Amino acid sequence: MKRLLLLFCILCAPAFAVEPDEILRDPALEERARQISAQVRCVVCQNEPIDSSNAGVARDLRLLIRERLVAGDTDQQVYEYLVARYGDFVLFKPPFKPSTYALWIAPFLILFVGAGGVVYALSRRTRRATTTLSAEEEARIAQLLKDEPR
Repeated sequence: MKRLLLLFCILCAPAFAVEPDEILRDPALEERARQISAQVRCVVCQNEPIDSSNAGVARDLRLLIRERLVAGDTDQQVYEYLVARYGDFVLFKPPFKPSTYALWIAPFLILFVGAGGVVYALSRRTRRATTTLSAEEEARIAQLLKDEPR
């Protein structure tokens, strides 16, 4: 039973797509490469970082990042190179600039409009529920309830 549980835990562990031949000999550079590749979106998978993607282009990007780091680029220079080549879309956290304002502001705008719609709908609902009846309407309802068979 314990072996089965251990096997299950091993199979549920996250699978990283970094191949052994991609790993750099320098542990500090490898750690930097992993941190960068965790922030870079796979252009094929789109919602997966290249660090865990098995796509061929993700492997190419991982190798490119490692080449740039070995060449002496800073993390920022690597990000700038990738953005110049693939656009802001390649980053999970694109910069706040005029071309990405909609990307940053739209979620809050949608939330604000949605909350406003809910408040409006609830206020109309309470106004409708508090409508008063005329004396004639109340008498008619009382008569209908009195005549209703039980």
